Amino acid sequence: MTFLFYLAIFFFMLLSVVLCLVILVQESKSLGLGASFGGDPGESLFGTSTAEVLKKFTAWLAAIFMISCVLLSLWSASIGAQRVKSLPTTIEEIQK
Repeated sequence: MTFLFYLAIFFFMLLSVVLCLVILVQESKSLGLGASFGGDPGESLFGTSTAEVLKKFTAWLAAIFMISCVLLSLWSASIGAQRVKSLPTTIEEIQK
C-alpha cells in the first residue's frame, strides 16, 4: 500500500512540474518566458491556435492537480490515523 502512495506522490510531483512548464510556455501580455527565447510575438511554438489549446490544457491540468491534491491529502490523513491507532497508549502496553 505504501508503494502505491509513493507512486501517487511521484505522479503528483510530475503533474506539478508539467503544469508549471505549460503555464510558462503560454504567451502573456508582456510575452513572459517566450520573449526570453527570442521568439516573435506573432510566431507560436506549436502553431497558430496554440493559445486556446494551451488554455484548455492548462485548465484540465489545474483541475486534475486540485483533485489529486485533495485525494492525496485524504489518503495521507488516513495513513496517519492508522499509525496513531497502532501506537501503544498505556504504560502496560509499552512494557510488553
